[in-house]
Amino acid sequence: MPIDVFGALANPSRRTILDNLLGGPLTAGELTGNLELSRSSASEHLGVLKEAGLIREERNGRQRIYHLEARGLQEVNGWLKNYEQYWNRRLDALSDLLDGQSTEQETHG
Repeated sequence: MPIDVFGALANPSRRTILDNLLGGPLTAGELTGNLELSRSSASEHLGVLKEAGLIREERNGRQRIYHLEARGLQEVNGWLKNYEQYWNRRLDALSDLLDGQSTEQETHG
């Protein structure tokens, strides 16, 4: 059973790994060093992210190089879009309210 994307993103260390991979591929050692994690802990986090489809691993000799997999974030993006639309409507309503108050002050001021 694949790991849920949202479950994978729930851990701050895993989110930091994804943040670090935004700049491009990194080796396991670079990721471990950036997070100050033990090798076993880093390996576990990388495994969860791989299983969730958020990163992919490339082997280059003895090195493992990790890449961000943007496709894995599509589920999160789709879910967040609903909230983006909600907040856009709320902000538009606030803007309309403030514009109405501004116009009212100009006519009475």
